[in-house]
Amino acid sequence: MKLVSYEADGLWRPGMIVGTTVYDVDSLLAADNAAPAVGSIRELLRRHGEELGVLSERLAAAAANTPDAAAGNIDSLRLGPPVADPGKVLCIGLNYKDHVAETGRALPAFPDVFAKFASSLIGAGDEIACSDVTSNLDFEGELAIVIGRSCRNIAPAEALGAVAGLMVLNDITARDLQYRGTQWLPGKAVDRSTPCGPALVTLDEVGDPQTLEILTRVNGTEMQHSNTRHMIFPLADLVAYVSTFLELSPGDIITTGTPEGIGAKRQPPVWLQPGDLVEVEVERVGVLRNAVR
Repeated sequence: MKLVSYEADGLWRPGMIVGTTVYDVDSLLAADNAAPAVGSIRELLRRHGEELGVLSERLAAAAANTPDAAAGNIDSLRLGPPVADPGKVLCIGLNYKDHVAETGRALPAFPDVFAKFASSLIGAGDEIACSDVTSNLDFEGELAIVIGRSCRNIAPAEALGAVAGLMVLNDITARDLQYRGTQWLPGKAVDRSTPCGPALVTLDEVGDPQTLEILTRVNGTEMQHSNTRHMIFPLADLVAYVSTFLELSPGDIITTGTPEGIGAKRQPPVWLQPGDLVEVEVERVGVLRNAVR
């Protein structure tokens, strides 16, 4: 199942993609007599996160029988972050060996965790609107986890069971702001700086999340290319680790780090400029395209 948040009458609505058409989730739930309206993807996960496989089949059947539930072609709609109102956006740094090497750091013994805010997130097609606050705007193509059910102190062997699905994310970074102090937050959490989407793809559709090709292109030129098998800490370990110090809730996001090739470590550095088009592609998850404003 591919879930999106699409704009309708100035609000984000929960949607499901079937082919190239986005269907309103609440209309499908009503047609299926499944449950009350949810109003958002986060609430859908809160109520149905433990039964997404079954729900996917029911909603697909409802879509086939309820053409009026169609909101429009995916290319004609404005898409927001798949989870437009996450309670937490937790980010992992230094999680690919080649990226650690290009930064000159030692391999981490534990995941390096920092945070963003919901105000940082934008959707597929939205403009990256922070070039006016930095002259050192950098790209970081990443795979992101979306939590499907609450968990605390979960074991790695069980951790993927708490994951609803995956999405593509671009951890756009203002490098000059990042390194002004010892904390990374100013460079990582600029308003409207972090594209994600276009869809949340449920884990049953993705398969093994540790075998996915990931790449980043700027204006058509490949800048990053790796595979999630090169992560230092696999997805299950990241979920388990974060859950040792806080409770993860449906709709929470965990980004999983970027591979080698960031602009800051190129000679000379490659900084994003207004008008640049950045694409991040993750195999079986999707392609995220955003222009810089």
